[in-house]
Amino acid sequence: MGGDAPLRPGPRPSRPAASDEFVGSIDQGTTSTRFVIFNSNGEPAAIHQMGFENIHPQSGWHEHDPNELLSSVETCIRRAAEKFTALGHGLSQIRAVGVTNQRETTVLWDKHTGEPLCNAVVWPDTRTRPLVRELKAKDGADKLLNLCGLPLSTYPSSVKLVWLLRNNDAVKTAYQEGRLAFGTIDTWLIFKLNGGVSKKDGEPVYVTDPTNASRTMFMNLSTLRYDDTLLSFFDIDRRKVSLPEIVPSSHPTKFGALATGPLKGVPIAGCLGDQSSALVGQLGFRPGQAKNTYGTGCFLLYNVGARPVISKSGLLATVAYDFGDGNPVYALEGSIAVAGSGVSFLLNNLGLIENSKDIDEVALSVPDNGGVYFVTAFSGLFAPYWYDDVKGTVFGLTAHSQKGHIARATLEAVCHQTAAILDAMAQDSGSALTSLAVDGGLSDSDLCMQTQADLSGIRVHRPAMRETTSLGAAIAAGLATGVWSSIDDLEGINSSGRTVFEPEIGENERADSRRMWERAVDMCRGWTRDE
Repeated sequence: MGGDAPLRPGPRPSRPAASDEFVGSIDQGTTSTRFVIFNSNGEPAAIHQMGFENIHPQSGWHEHDPNELLSSVETCIRRAAEKFTALGHGLSQIRAVGVTNQRETTVLWDKHTGEPLCNAVVWPDTRTRPLVRELKAKDGADKLLNLCGLPLSTYPSSVKLVWLLRNNDAVKTAYQEGRLAFGTIDTWLIFKLNGGVSKKDGEPVYVTDPTNASRTMFMNLSTLRYDDTLLSFFDIDRRKVSLPEIVPSSHPTKFGALATGPLKGVPIAGCLGDQSSALVGQLGFRPGQAKNTYGTGCFLLYNVGARPVISKSGLLATVAYDFGDGNPVYALEGSIAVAGSGVSFLLNNLGLIENSKDIDEVALSVPDNGGVYFVTAFSGLFAPYWYDDVKGTVFGLTAHSQKGHIARATLEAVCHQTAAILDAMAQDSGSALTSLAVDGGLSDSDLCMQTQADLSGIRVHRPAMRETTSLGAAIAAGLATGVWSSIDDLEGINSSGRTVFEPEIGENERADSRRMWERAVDMCRGWTRDE
């Protein structure tokens, strides 16, 4: 296991795409897993999706069972393959498989047995809040951002690893004995899907790609290698923990092949963190293009080209993708902890809606928000605020307030935070966006997308086929295996049937609403501040 050089792929097949070629995509998310089989036109031919348990042992804690995640992937592959063959296709037509995944979620396992040492700590988990405050006061903390593009927060994998090393006996012992393996979800799945420690031929496949490695705070954003200064800051000893090899996001051999199941032997040829994958799936290959994914959380990526841009406005600098041609592409990113999960909160916690798809109907039962603002800070506020001392807070309730006002305020909270991120991106890049490509479950809401256009003052473009995160991983795998010979072959994929939402309110109304939102954010600060 190991090595840290970002290797480049060998020659790729250059045959033209054929209509009978397909690419599979493993899409492992925070609340569900899916496997989608795409044809060479980027259209889904078969899909299977399933949920799994999200574990919350304490307030602010969020965990997954790594073996359950693996099982969900294997089940989705099997069921999608059954649907695919039922349509008359042959499994031999599937040329490759790509992987896309939730990013900062951290898995630790015994490198000798291949078994997890504890539950995975999921990206929005906030148990590390006191640790983050401690690290911010440490010498060298001010140098991290320029090296890795990320600010210290509860978000990245680094602080999750440090917390587990301090607080979990099994992890601590494995580290001291030199048998600790660290990985994000992509590394864990690829390792296990290749057979884990029992892989029949050669060494176990223990790799990651730059889009995932850039979320750990261990990788230098410019060199795409693990950085000794970063590891030293977190007191990580490379002799005691194995870190996955960083390889390009699109490669014909480095990710191995499926060891079991109906697609046994099919190469895994692409790997992208979910938000980078959505940017690729939206064909955001040119600097200045941006996408926003409205999933459990909300993530906006803005392509900044061949050099990283270190934000002065509270955004993250990250790797957009690296297709192995020696020219990695970078992005600015803003993230919102609560998007679709806010709608789930109205459904599961408050019972204000009977189904998450009812959100528009309930919100449209009133003409506006009635003066209600909901700061959905269940896990603090991410970019561009980075406040970890806030809690979810509702302002403006009166005897007149109805559930429709709270429903509207929940959708508006997502749109206000997105608008704040867009403002920060304009400040960092020197130019404002004129349009925004959107995807993810909450983008199904016409009201939310119209609200986004209104509060941002720009056009919002929604594709008809919104499995763009899955499509991005399929594109990475297809480029590595010759399904598409180059990015130019992708022109026109998933471009038909787009819906465009134009701003419908004036600048004064927009400014008034944005000002009230910022006032609500300011007023909810300090709720969890230590006295």
